[in-house]
Amino acid sequence: MFDRRSFLSSATLATIGTVFAPRMAFAKAATTKRFVFIIQRGAADGLGTVGPVGDAAFAHQRGALAEDFATGTKLDAMFALHPSMTHTAQLYGQGQALFAHAIASPYRDRSHFDGQNVLETGGAGAYQVRDGWLNRLLGVVPTQDARAIAVAATVPMALRGSHEVASYAPSALPAASDDLLQRVSMLYQGDSQLHGLWSEAMATRQLTSDLGQNGGQNAAATGTLAAKLLSPADGARIAMIETGGWDTHAAQRQRLGAQLKGLDAMIAALQVGMGPLWDDTMVLVATEFGRTVAVNGTGGTDHGTGTSAMLIGGAVRGGRVVADWPGLKGSQLYENRDLKPTTPLDAFIGGAVAGHFATDPQRTMAALFPTGGGTAAIGGLVRA
Repeated sequence: MFDRRSFLSSATLATIGTVFAPRMAFAKAATTKRFVFIIQRGAADGLGTVGPVGDAAFAHQRGALAEDFATGTKLDAMFALHPSMTHTAQLYGQGQALFAHAIASPYRDRSHFDGQNVLETGGAGAYQVRDGWLNRLLGVVPTQDARAIAVAATVPMALRGSHEVASYAPSALPAASDDLLQRVSMLYQGDSQLHGLWSEAMATRQLTSDLGQNGGQNAAATGTLAAKLLSPADGARIAMIETGGWDTHAAQRQRLGAQLKGLDAMIAALQVGMGPLWDDTMVLVATEFGRTVAVNGTGGTDHGTGTSAMLIGGAVRGGRVVADWPGLKGSQLYENRDLKPTTPLDAFIGGAVAGHFATDPQRTMAALFPTGGGTAAIGGLVRA
């Protein structure tokens, strides 16, 4: 015999839950280390995240976009962090955050789709490689007990490949209307068991929305959820989180500030949720390419080349900025418009994961970036 609770649990959630609930199929890797890749879709502005305040051309080139760094945390004599990233600044002071600047994948055009494909597959060009570097990483680390998961609406390209992974993937059913979702929320409001399940499902639905929405609350919820998936002894060891909203063609100063505040909240929630396991956690934050040095007529920036990337976590040898700084004078720019890339993103990623999982750097680079032409991994990114 069915009562209301058992009926809703087995029928209603089985139907509506196919849209929002996780579909699990796990890949295995025996390691106690945790690794999280946060992708910034839309070309995040590295100059607007880690400002080269020590470059005399920065204020002239960036105008109002450079003004926020007056209240940002000074990282060293050259660089300052955007003031929206208060928690990340604290981690930097504790030696748990590292930034790389003037960095880029091998991609040198300015298409989001192509650039993201290169970033996620680890190829030298778009669509040269058919699977993702994060999936191939599962073949490099010892394969026995751990799990990989995508915290995203569908399995991102970086996690696609021969190793099966878990993901939060919607079914092919039509999307429920906001009115229906609100009515179901009201129906479950007084049920202690179903209200919690529904709230978690609703949070999952919004995982890939702009990080600035709701003052960063959605972003923080994403970080908390990722920690829940990573922290159990039999939980995931590798995770990927998709974030959007980084394409700041207009009104960048306000939009980027909100995005970075959301990213900061996500990182803070992830750290809290991981607890003592944070000491064995590494978080990579990277985007497909940067943005122009000059500001356009609508207070934004257009698609560029060089940008910045982050490594955060208790496993990171942080408290520094890795950069071979090319300068921001007109003659120093890439194609007279972009920050010139001087550090390969592939080498940064390969060095980070090889150090973190204690794998051979050369073998790791060959597996993750098979068309990279023997690029050497950057060492020294992980605590000894």
